[in-house]
Amino acid sequence: MTYRIYPNKAQFDQLHWARKMHCDLYNAAMANRRTQYKRFGHSVNYLEQQNCLPEFKKVWIEYAELGSHTLQATLKRVDFAYKRFFQGLAKYPKFKAKRRYSGWTYPDQAGWKALSNGKNGYLELRDLGLKIQMRGQARTWGTPTTCTIFFRNGKWYASITVQCNPIRQTGTGSIGIDLGCKDAVTLSTGEKIAKPDFIKEGHKKVKVVSKRLRRKRPPNRNKKVKGSRRWKKEQKRISELQGKISRQREDWLHKTTSEIVSGNSLIAGEQLNVKGMTRKAKKGKRKRQKAGLNRSILDVGFSIVGDLLTYKATEAGGFYVESPTKTLKPSQRCAKCWELTPKTLADRVHVCSNPDCNHVEDRDVNAAQVNEIWARGLERASLDVESPSSTDCGSMKQLGAKKRQKRRL
Repeated sequence: MTYRIYPNKAQFDQLHWARKMHCDLYNAAMANRRTQYKRFGHSVNYLEQQNCLPEFKKVWIEYAELGSHTLQATLKRVDFAYKRFFQGLAKYPKFKAKRRYSGWTYPDQAGWKALSNGKNGYLELRDLGLKIQMRGQARTWGTPTTCTIFFRNGKWYASITVQCNPIRQTGTGSIGIDLGCKDAVTLSTGEKIAKPDFIKEGHKKVKVVSKRLRRKRPPNRNKKVKGSRRWKKEQKRISELQGKISRQREDWLHKTTSEIVSGNSLIAGEQLNVKGMTRKAKKGKRKRQKAGLNRSILDVGFSIVGDLLTYKATEAGGFYVESPTKTLKPSQRCAKCWELTPKTLADRVHVCSNPDCNHVEDRDVNAAQVNEIWARGLERASLDVESPSSTDCGSMKQLGAKKRQKRRL
């Protein structure tokens, strides 16, 4: 659960000081790893840097005020960045400027305490000697375990993790879904959930402010030119607008997925390679059109919907499965006869090519129905596999005798 915290002027400065100290420690750990490897060929790991913290705090006495566990968590971030690089999941780690460093983490209950029952309350940071008011409401409250303090768009937030057993209500039905750009979510029942209007309106406002930003003097590190105050003001305005759009989208996605889970215990989607779908256009292609398509895909949140449905269905005791898009081809397969009918993106109506079927249906609704039928097939297959073991046999010998009897017949 993420709470917004409201520090006063002195607390505000204290939080910024702590963020700066953790940013400097992050960069110092990065520099240590680079220097040791370039000069001596030695690869520094997390345990080595962690064991150096006591001596480091004797030299840099400013860090004595900060909790040891929070400093270890910052070193863990550096180690995590290098591990992702070696696994080929990210680029080589870079030094971070203070304005781009979000905050720090309390990995356990030492150094902080949440004075709340899940709704509003106060956040106590013992290492900094602060007691800050926070606002927010958790759907399910439990025992707090970790806390991350971060700064975003001029506001401070606290992300608190708790140990709890969340429970959701769900129905006994099954449903298939299909994601799109025009209609965000299409259900197998024929219902369509359109993309909300606030996304389009928010992008219009960002476009207007971005046009004003281009008229201001931007920063240029090569020429040692700082951005003007008006440029910084417009840049801050853009960040606020984009943050508002992001929060509105997240709220809409949570409400939409919760409504789907509340009535269905089996939900079927499809596997989507969102990273590949939103790649930039190649040279000589229609870059402007591809950029608009990428924006529409990201606005709907294709990659987020699956994650939300997965954990919400698990909390409700249901299942969310994704059909193999490359082999199943839900957009081209007929939900009635299972025949493949090639289509282009311009074809919005499914007309089955099988002369014995001639099924006509909306393209997105048909794809959602194909996903549901595929998932129900898995359900029936699992029931068939489990049925022999659910017999009232007294021993495995009786089960083997029944199987031999079936073979004779």
